[in-house]
Amino acid sequence: MVHAFIMVKTAAGRSEDVLGAVQGLDRISEAHVVAGDFDVIAEADAEEVYDVLHAASSDVSGIDGVADTKTYMAID
Repeated sequence: MVHAFIMVKTAAGRSEDVLGAVQGLDRISEAHVVAGDFDVIAEADAEEVYDVLHAASSDVSGIDGVADTKTYMAID
């Protein structure tokens, strides 16, 4: 099992919209609006690294209002 954190920067005023869309994605187990360098942090779980990367690069990045993402794989 692969666990990852997807950090999301959104367009101004779009954090809540993006959060709702991210929470509806299959591989996302949790997501929250946060204060700091990013606007939303999502946790993704999948069987393979490819599946997590697809969730970040296609599913999350494809949401209207997403400006940028960074993905961090858990190693524990």
